[in-house]
Amino acid sequence: MKNTFLFVLVIVFFSCATQQVSNNGFTSLFNGKDLSGWIGNKQSYTVQNGMITVNPEEDNGGNLYTEKEYSNFILQFEFKLTSGANNGLGIHTPLEGDAAYVGKEIQILDNTAKQYANLKDYQYHGSVYGISPAKRGYLKEVGEWNQQTVTVNDADINVVLNGETILNANLDTATTNGTLDGKEHTGLKRTKGHIAFLGHGDVLSFRNIYIKEI
Repeated sequence: MKNTFLFVLVIVFFSCATQQVSNNGFTSLFNGKDLSGWIGNKQSYTVQNGMITVNPEEDNGGNLYTEKEYSNFILQFEFKLTSGANNGLGIHTPLEGDAAYVGKEIQILDNTAKQYANLKDYQYHGSVYGISPAKRGYLKEVGEWNQQTVTVNDADINVVLNGETILNANLDTATTNGTLDGKEHTGLKRTKGHIAFLGHGDVLSFRNIYIKEI
């Protein structure tokens, strides 16, 4: 009996070790049950069926921030759009101000919606808003889950959507001659801040959110 018990312990130990290795150093930012570890608008952002859903009613949905601040990282997450959905991923953001300018915003957008047909290139999904445009054509159909990986390493930002690299930008190089939108982006100087989902009044969902600091 004693030997059997020790054998079970060894199996459990190696199973846990294998799990840690398979995670490759990534930590979950969302436990699938509640918004522990997040701050901000917890009225519009709620947990439903193992996912974070923003369903704004009386406001634009506002922002949901990680409690912790991050500098360089790899972020993996899944998102599901509704028709015409518009949101954003805030990087290095403070808790106040427009994240697209006081931090950095990577667009989360239904590119296929008619109302967005005439946007600037830097306003479409995966773009660093106002700074660097992403390639289009790699979003799944509205209502399907998309998988996205965002890597932030100093001034370098890389976005992979459903296995395709849609953005590989150096923000210093991209703004050598000023920003594409001609506006001041003080957030370009920030090297640390909160990660956030940035509401624009539309319904969409997130799940399987993991981060690895680099």
